[in-house]
Amino acid sequence: MNSGIGVLWAVALRDLRLAGRRRVETALPVVFFVVAASLFPLGVGPEPQTLRQIASGVVWVSALLSAMMSLNTLFAGDHADGSLEQMLLSSESMVLIAAGKSLAHWLLTGMPLILASPLIGMFFGMEPRSIGILVLSLLLGTPVLSLLGSVGAALTLGLRSGGVLLLLLVLPLCIPVLIFGAGAVSAVDVGLSAQGHLSLLAALLLVAALGAPLATAAALRISVS
Repeated sequence: MNSGIGVLWAVALRDLRLAGRRRVETALPVVFFVVAASLFPLGVGPEPQTLRQIASGVVWVSALLSAMMSLNTLFAGDHADGSLEQMLLSSESMVLIAAGKSLAHWLLTGMPLILASPLIGMFFGMEPRSIGILVLSLLLGTPVLSLLGSVGAALTLGLRSGGVLLLLLVLPLCIPVLIFGAGAVSAVDVGLSAQGHLSLLAALLLVAALGAPLATAAALRISVS
């Protein structure tokens, strides 16, 4: 078990170190998230009630699109320099390697979005309790986006127009996450409990954590062979 966790963290730390050498490219998803969310008030007007009503949907759609931005590069670099073939030929579990890649993607894209979301919430005039639920929903939902995205990235690896195909494959799978994430905040805004939505997000995270690395590992073997 300790060896398995060690492999997972070793892969994740390796990707984090590589991302540290491409800081501008790494920062693009969170910059896109902040800019995209900030543009909505300019389009719908400065009415506080309207902004509060659309805030959760805007933040979640912006988070989803930001997470999609870097998915096509998740395995592309390793595939180009031959590292991916070495990983597949190694004695280490490809499932753990795939999980480590997904963990690194979430730390690089999902975590910055979570940290930036309170600022966006205040920009839209959200109540503190709503901001707290928004952060919690993103904490549960963004790992699912990375896990599902890793499956799509593995399936489209090396394909021509793979980026477009990746979006067509992954976006429909992410719609439940979007619905439950935005729904949790909307429920709090109207005085209802967000527990049901958050429980469903936690269930989606558990299912994705158990199944996505297996699917990603199988898809990588097919794509590379």
